[in-house]
Amino acid sequence: MLKIAVLVSGGGTNLEAILKAIENGDIPDTEVVGVISNNKGVYALERAKNHGVPGFAISPADFADREKFHKALLEKLDDLSPDLIVLAGCLIKIPDEMITRYKRRIINIHPALIPAFSGKGYYGLKVHEAALARGVKLTGATVHFVDEVVDGGEIIAQKAVEVKEGDTPEILQKRVMEEAEWVILPGVIGDIAKGKLSIGE
Repeated sequence: MLKIAVLVSGGGTNLEAILKAIENGDIPDTEVVGVISNNKGVYALERAKNHGVPGFAISPADFADREKFHKALLEKLDDLSPDLIVLAGCLIKIPDEMITRYKRRIINIHPALIPAFSGKGYYGLKVHEAALARGVKLTGATVHFVDEVVDGGEIIAQKAVEVKEGDTPEILQKRVMEEAEWVILPGVIGDIAKGKLSIGE
């Protein structure tokens, strides 16, 4: 049984895609052991509850400094003891200690074709705003391993999505989610669960 912890910051649409793929058997022998949000009151925690998954809010605002926040986050992850950590719309920088402890066991979904529109400052709608401003004809999503460089880890999967005439950042964001993110993130987790993709050192 593959045990995964999912880290989120907002609505949790990618979390929903993962949970549905587990429930319908596309991701076999897998359990989400916990969902951790760095923001309280986000809909992702409601989604977790609706699927009977434990949800936890660990917010930097509740701690005196980042170090204490990181310590609390790591303690919760150690409690959950996941085989794999999935960043599904998680907008915090992952502490180096966590990357070291869970080497090659943390994956992230990014809403662009890395190396395009990636790295510091590229998140959420900002990615799609930049893609439209640049005039690209194709964008998409990338699943990658997480290392110390933001969006810099080894690429696991990518899927391209067409940019269409009249797209707004919101319309493009929705298309990238539906056609790429919700396809490749569950797909990669499924490959790990089936032993097609090895994780860990």
